[in-house]
Formats: sequence, structure tokens, C-alpha cells
Amino acid sequence: MSLFICATPIGNLEDITLRVLRMLKEADLILAEDTRRTRILLAHYGIKNRMDSFNDFNKEQKTPGVVSLLKQNKNIALVSDAGTPGISDPAFYLVRECLKEEVNVIPAPGPTAFIAALVASGLPTDRFTFYGFFPKKEGQKEALLNEIRVRKETAIFYESPHRIQKTLALLAKHLPDHNMVLARELTKKFEEFYRGPVKAVQERLKSREIRGEMVLLLHRS
Repeated sequence: MSLFICATPIGNLEDITLRVLRMLKEADLILAEDTRRTRILLAHYGIKNRMDSFNDFNKEQKTPGVVSLLKQNKNIALVSDAGTPGISDPAFYLVRECLKEEVNVIPAPGPTAFIAALVASGLPTDRFTFYGFFPKKEGQKEALLNEIRVRKETAIFYESPHRIQKTLALLAKHLPDHNMVLARELTKKFEEFYRGPVKAVQERLKSREIRGEMVLLLHRS
């Protein structure tokens, strides 16, 4: 039948569409990046369908079986930990293999953290580039910084709590005058936005422990 690409809340459980709820209820199987996190969402909406894990560690092993089930007329819903599957997660691999086998893929759009951050950032939204997670390797970091330095559109990337201070220090060193917005805990109770020149934001936050998932946005001043 079909692979449903189901966008789920990035924090606030109310941010889910009626269509996604219907797809999750009707699916013969729900594939989740982390079944423990998805179980919280399903329990909130009284959904008790069969669930299995699908993540970066098992995607190659599990994809043939998933495709086989789909070709047996099963409906399968794919969800990520939060937001839209395919954005910085393993959904791309499964979608590509399904299309090779002429399996129907149906997107059910909804929340995406970087879009939520962008539209509330106050930075230009007409042109932007999403880079995924900030790179870990030094050479990749240097290449990214050089690219952001000369480009005019808004640059967007994700960063994790345990690396954010090092990343802020690096940005303050190389792009001190770029306008920056740091958005954290989007749609949740403690949602915050920090706005200003990179150096000023870094100075403001360097003595703080910054928790939660976050989005960084940069634009030439």
C-alpha cells in the first residue's frame, strides 16, 4: 500500500495534524526512531498500533523487511523523534529504497524545528540554507564558516547542548558581527530566543548551562 511520512510535534503535543493522527491509527505498523519517545505521543492520543524501531543504526538491516511488508499491501507510518522525518534523520534511506521498488510514499507535513525558528527569528526568510547539524570535524567547520561568511542568505543549523558553548565561541571568533538567533526548546514551556550580533550573544551565554535542542541562525549584518 503506502509509506506515510508523518510529521510529529517537536515539543508541544498539540502540534499534530488530524491527518497524521488518522494515518497513525490506520497504519499496520509504526516505525519510530526511538520507540520510547513515540510511545508517549501515541499514549497521549490513545493509539495502540504495533510499533518497531527504525534508526541510523538499523536502517540498512530493517529496510528490506519494511519494503516487503509494503509490497504485501500493508500501510506503514514513519515518524522521527520529533518533527518531520527526513530532516537530519534516517528517513531518506527508506524513502529512496521504497521509490526504487515503486512503493507509494505519501508525505503528511507538519512541524519542523528549523522552519519554526526561522519564521520567528526576525532574520530574512526569503532565501536561506539549512545545513543540518553543525559539523564535528575541524576541516568541515572551517569550510562551513568560510561559506557562511560570504553568502547573503540566512544560514541555519542544529546544535546539541554538550557542544553549544564551543560552537558559540568558534562563531564569535570567526563571525563576530553576523546577526545571530539562538532558538531553544521550541514550542515547549521554556522556549527561548536569543538575538543579536554573534559576539554579544556568546558573551551573554558563555557562563550559562544551555539545555535542550537548539537551532542557530546566522545572517550577514
